[in-house]
Amino acid sequence: MAVPISQMYTVAKYVLTQRIKGVERYPLVLMLEPLFRCNLACAGCGKIQYPDHILDKRLTPQQCWDAADECGAPMVSIPGGEPLIHPEMPQIVCGLIERKKYVYLCTNAILLERKLDDYAPSKYLTFSVHMDGLREDHDHAVCRDGVYDIAVKAIREALKRGFRVTTNTTLFDDADPVRVRAFFDEMMALGVEGMMVSPGYSYQKAPDQKNFLKRDKTRQLFSRILGDRKREWRFNQSPLFLEFLMGQREYQCTPWGNPTYNVFGWQKPCYLLQEGYAKSFRELLESTNWERYGTGRNDKCADCMVHCGYEASAVADTFGSWSGFGRTVKLTLLPDSR
Repeated sequence: MAVPISQMYTVAKYVLTQRIKGVERYPLVLMLEPLFRCNLACAGCGKIQYPDHILDKRLTPQQCWDAADECGAPMVSIPGGEPLIHPEMPQIVCGLIERKKYVYLCTNAILLERKLDDYAPSKYLTFSVHMDGLREDHDHAVCRDGVYDIAVKAIREALKRGFRVTTNTTLFDDADPVRVRAFFDEMMALGVEGMMVSPGYSYQKAPDQKNFLKRDKTRQLFSRILGDRKREWRFNQSPLFLEFLMGQREYQCTPWGNPTYNVFGWQKPCYLLQEGYAKSFRELLESTNWERYGTGRNDKCADCMVHCGYEASAVADTFGSWSGFGRTVKLTLLPDSR
């Protein structure tokens, strides 16, 4: 099982509590971006295209903790930029763990091995290492040779020291299903706890705009990758979300499920679109016209099938219907039943 039972229980209890209270819109994962600066220049990422005076900005530990307290989500994902560049990241993570938040510290792992001494293994902390395929594919995606080997070495050392480690993979139009499946085999052999996978979404600032996936191509690609998948593959994601990627389920986006807080404030309406910022989480919820976003509602959302919009939809399905709950349990306990 890719996700520890304690974490599954915490998330399930949280979601069911919101439903019992009749809360219509609640966050599942806080996307906390304490900086945009990175030590890579990936073609599919638009974060480092900001001017230097923005790239030099940092959220303080207190700002990060306040955002987590205000939002209330049980999980916090810390992307970037490269979070390990932030000089106060160990302090930020420690404060979130004290709040019993399950933290996914996203990293390209270039700095990971030398930074491990700054952290202590905990069930609340997971290093989520960005890995976009086998050696050649990954190094091409991050636009630098040798990064794959550095990341693998760091993963081995983190696992040796008792840290939770997962991978997160973004796939684009040129992904080869055979090589992606071989990559999954390699990550499982490496010993990571689980894998996250998502189609690439067209950041307006990203240098490479031609390889982002359209919705039909996403379904075709993931059907070839995840069809007849191996029992030993472990995914740190809802099995219903994986079915959605394969075109076996239809969901509407849940943009408030993964709210984003960064150096500008609370990003409207989601992690991927930038249509203004709110000063508080409450303002984000109350001032955003959520009906304007999602497939069939907004041209910008037409091809999006990204986890930050649809993972929460899959989780809501799990706890919002008996069929969704039963299907999730069946796929979790009996993965061959698909």
